[in-house]
Amino acid sequence: LRTSPRLLCVATQQKNTGQNLEEDQSQGHNEQKIEPSSAEKSLTEEKAKLEEQLKEVTDKYKRALADAENVRQRSQKLVEEAKLYGIQSFCKDLLEVADILEKATESVPKEEIKDENPHLKSLYEGLVMTEVQIQKVFKKHGLLRLNPVGAKFDPYEHEALFHAPMEGKEPGTIALVSKIGYKLHGRTLRPALVGVVKDA
Repeated sequence: LRTSPRLLCVATQQKNTGQNLEEDQSQGHNEQKIEPSSAEKSLTEEKAKLEEQLKEVTDKYKRALADAENVRQRSQKLVEEAKLYGIQSFCKDLLEVADILEKATESVPKEEIKDENPHLKSLYEGLVMTEVQIQKVFKKHGLLRLNPVGAKFDPYEHEALFHAPMEGKEPGTIALVSKIGYKLHGRTLRPALVGVVKDA
């Protein structure tokens, strides 16, 4: 059977038309792909902006939390210190009373404290008992005596009145305490007034 030239032309035209339709469809698809990609691009940019804003807000939030925690800890420390050292000025005033009691007991001649002098003996014993009691109260509230004879000189706890060479004493040690010092909960409230040994 021979195919007529006319039929071949028609078939060729149909084939070409089909190809053209496919090309048109593929072009349509390409155009459709281009349109969403520009929208996608703007969405991606928007997403990046939102993520950046979220990061900034999260960072500010974390900093605010850290600041609040620091303020809380500082406030707590201040409250604790106020509890410990709130009596500091009151204690300082009482130290003068303790000093007077100590001087009073030291000034009584020991040889005079006997049964023949009952009034002096009673007075002396009363002074000693008062001094012991006041030291107990001091200790209860964290106030401790500094009587550093023989200890190494420490500028945070002692105040040097003089330096002098002394035989048999190590340089830099305390040879004499002129006035007792005190510490309140480990903090020097009043330094001890001392004489320090120096090199000959």
